[in-house]
Amino acid sequence: MNSPLSDETIRQQVYDIIAKEAHVEAPALRPDATLKDLGVGSLEAIELIFDLEEHFDITFPESQASFDTDTVQNLLDAIRSALDEKSGGAEAAA
Repeated sequence: MNSPLSDETIRQQVYDIIAKEAHVEAPALRPDATLKDLGVGSLEAIELIFDLEEHFDITFPESQASFDTDTVQNLLDAIRSALDEKSGGAEAAA
């Protein structure tokens, strides 16, 4: 069984993926920045979401995604929530 990822590990991995897609340096990312602030267009944002889902082996809910207003922190929170739900579901199934 895999141990849960720390918040810092998740943050670093998400920042790396966003930085690659937005063509910025990961240290330049801020939790309050939106994807729009980072110059990520809607098609790039969709690709970014797919990359994050694939990387973390999760699925984001279809609703509630707003690339204009959702921040990097919102993405981090959504990933943590999805990972917690996934690990809780895996433990319940075991």
